[in-house]
Amino acid sequence: MRVDRRSFIIALLITTTLPVRGWAADAPLVAITAIVEHPALDACRDGVIEGLKQQGVAAETTYESAQGQPATAAQIARSFVGMAPAVIVAISTPSAQAAASATKDIPIVFTAVTDPVGAGLVTDLARPGGNVTGLSDLSPLAQHLDLILEISPQVKTLGIPYNPGEANAVTLLRLMTGYANERGIQVVEATASKSADVVAAARSLAGQVDAIYVPTDNTIVSALESLIVVARQAKIPVFSGDTDSVARGCIGSIGFDYFQVGVQTAAIVARVLKGEKPGDLAVEVAQGTDLVLNPTAAAAFGVTIPEAVLSRAAKIVGA
Repeated sequence: MRVDRRSFIIALLITTTLPVRGWAADAPLVAITAIVEHPALDACRDGVIEGLKQQGVAAETTYESAQGQPATAAQIARSFVGMAPAVIVAISTPSAQAAASATKDIPIVFTAVTDPVGAGLVTDLARPGGNVTGLSDLSPLAQHLDLILEISPQVKTLGIPYNPGEANAVTLLRLMTGYANERGIQVVEATASKSADVVAAARSLAGQVDAIYVPTDNTIVSALESLIVVARQAKIPVFSGDTDSVARGCIGSIGFDYFQVGVQTAAIVARVLKGEKPGDLAVEVAQGTDLVLNPTAAAAFGVTIPEAVLSRAAKIVGA
């Protein structure tokens, strides 16, 4: 029987926020939080829950979203500490930073974090120390730029909207700017500190850039559809740092299946639940680099994806 995804999530939220712990009194509690709800992070959360089942872990889970608000992320982290879970799973850099600030005792496993060292979560990827470890989803940025130029070789200026308050976004901007400069491409920045600012950021790029690259910045991705509307009106092709955003209107991306990122994260959580110390577990890197394309979205921007690129796609959406 097919279960509606929205119904499943609602049921999950209802059943896992009850004051009495689930179906097994001795089941460890895994508290999961994300900075915001959007397809990539939602898929990651679902992958964590499914991955725990695959690992044979009979854990109870609870989930809270910060709805894009760092202050709420901090409140959730403190609330989780009061619940004394066996592990906190923090999805995204802001949520991981909030959890790490809230406790030095409860094990924390982060995921969907671009730069764990730059974000101050760990000092050494090989041996994190302390109570924190997890999984990095650093995007294959050089491949992303190659893809943009293969589909739109005329690009000389590249717009990058980002939230300067997200450490992961700042790192991605810096790295992509370096790759772009090596290829003689000018990067134009557009800042958005909250989802409501994304439209203005997109409009500021109109007439200034030949293409827009949306990094794995949770603020920008959470309001992606509004950016797409502005870009289509201006006929500025949009490419993304995550593959889930391709189905939402971006032309293409090379990246991870975030459900599988969650499954990979669950394997780390299982090791912690079985007694290993987070500080002894090396930070892992997400696996998989699938090419996902959306020819329909490309056409809406006035772009045709070359057959040589289409033939390499692991998945074509929007057709």
